[in-house]
Amino acid sequence: MANISGMKNVGPEKRYASSLPKIGIRPVIDGRQRGVRESLEDQTMNMAKAAAKLISDNVFHGTGERVECVIADTTIGRVRESADCAEKFAREGVAVTLTVTPCWCYGTETFDIDPMTIKAVWGFNGTERPGAVYLAAVLAAHTQKGLPAFGIYGRDVQDNSDTSIPDDVSEKILRFARAALAVATMRGKSYLSIGGMSMGIAGSLVDQDLLQSYLGMRTEVVDMCEIERRIAEEIYDPEEYKKAIAWVRENCIQAEDTVNAPENRRSEEQLKKDWEYCTKMTMIGRDLMIGNKKLEKLGFKEEALGHNALFAGFQGQRQWTDHWPNGDFMETMLTTSFDWNGIREPYIMATENDHLNGIAMLFCKLLTNRAAIFSDVRTYWSPNAVERVTGWKPEGLAKDGFIHLINSGATTLDAAGQMKNKKGESEMKHYWEITEEDVRKTLENTRFSVANCGYFRGGGFSSTFLSEGGMPLTMVRVNLVKGVGPVLQLAEGWTCEVPEQVFDTINKRTDQTWPTTWFVPRTDGKDGPFKDVYSVMANWGANHGALSYGHFGADLITLCSMLRIPVCMHNVEEDQIFRPSAWSMLGMDKEGADFRACSTFGPLYGKY
Repeated sequence: MANISGMKNVGPEKRYASSLPKIGIRPVIDGRQRGVRESLEDQTMNMAKAAAKLISDNVFHGTGERVECVIADTTIGRVRESADCAEKFAREGVAVTLTVTPCWCYGTETFDIDPMTIKAVWGFNGTERPGAVYLAAVLAAHTQKGLPAFGIYGRDVQDNSDTSIPDDVSEKILRFARAALAVATMRGKSYLSIGGMSMGIAGSLVDQDLLQSYLGMRTEVVDMCEIERRIAEEIYDPEEYKKAIAWVRENCIQAEDTVNAPENRRSEEQLKKDWEYCTKMTMIGRDLMIGNKKLEKLGFKEEALGHNALFAGFQGQRQWTDHWPNGDFMETMLTTSFDWNGIREPYIMATENDHLNGIAMLFCKLLTNRAAIFSDVRTYWSPNAVERVTGWKPEGLAKDGFIHLINSGATTLDAAGQMKNKKGESEMKHYWEITEEDVRKTLENTRFSVANCGYFRGGGFSSTFLSEGGMPLTMVRVNLVKGVGPVLQLAEGWTCEVPEQVFDTINKRTDQTWPTTWFVPRTDGKDGPFKDVYSVMANWGANHGALSYGHFGADLITLCSMLRIPVCMHNVEEDQIFRPSAWSMLGMDKEGADFRACSTFGPLYGKY
């Protein structure tokens, strides 16, 4: 029984150097006075206020705090007012702008010309004033000048007295806001590469130019021996360590070692030391990412600073894991929405320093504000194979087969599906919604298995659980194509259930010490990568994938268009795809136009 009584929610933390990005609302207006501008002032400003309220009520930072919207001091009818607005937004930390209008305005005098802001324009669909005419004109200006913007226009005509935001408009505004906020959050942060290339995995060959040009992020690199140094020299908070190791011993249930031959099993004394080492690794991994002010009081001023890392990766195999305990516990606990300090925002740390999958994990977390899963895309189990091996004919979600997702490291404990929503359904919750009962159930249904010494000679512990079925998930991967650059693929789907004896049989054919997620992507039966479950597996571009809760593929497509990363594979409905208006100028096939647009406009932060 987990003993977590009194576990508190940590709440918003100030982890990084920059302040939280804001969204600026630009109410633009027909500048002609003597009755024209005056008649539009209230309607235009009310549009801005309504948009700001919509965003602030529905879009959150990863900290759980509401996104702050900043409205221009006045409506914007001429270039001086545009400049005044830009000056205010720069002072306020605005990184995203939404221009709103019900009427005709002077396009190039009133549009957002800052190349670094992410831009959208909402033109009111009404007959009294030509908001749609301005929208078309200003989007043409954005395209012509190489400043892509998203166009938002309601399907149905509204009366000019109607202050409501139609559902189709609000959906696009919120999708734009979530994706643009992700872009702004990444800007100026770091990827922390702990170690280098793992076992010849190309994704762990960290491409610093990619991170800089596409995400606006720097790369920080430390050798894995920094972890050993900090442990040997006790460069960690000793008071936190006492609390942490007590919590770990009380709440992390160690599984019986059934994978190592008796002569290879570690003694109880060795296992005790491994737990101590792994717990310190977790603290140090976090301190390397974001720093720890308590270290300064201990005389470690340099180490107290951290690397301002929004996400990180740990090489581990093999130079580390052949000698020291593996990084599985560190990766799992950091990517989980709670630890000994309480319920808190999860971190992102990629197994095997696969920074491309780390990027996918980061996208997942920024768009959903939930924990992200790192998995091996291990095996496609066809219905015939399942029945042959186990005697069970798959049914339900599993009827057409499933993909076995499994990984030794950063499979967040949130993925166990033991957190329940009000309907009693399994959910990977926002951290601010997680309850003490959610934590207890998660820990009680997780075991920490002693590492398989064939893989990990230095020992360590891997989380072991089976994800509950029925959870909607989106699986994501970023790949690099020589001559093209990064591309992203995604598959929306669900976790599925299989009988316990079937799981047991299949699990014994792979590594029993690792967590399992059965994933069924949504398929369409048409020729292509989503013809069936097998085709999704066959077209997946790497051995790893990142997942998070919900179907957010449309948000990913919007985010990628902002960053100029083409999407090469997805199962999102066409009417949900939302990209800058310039993309429609580059062909009628959406995926081809996406590749051409990304190539034409280039990475957001400069040539790659």
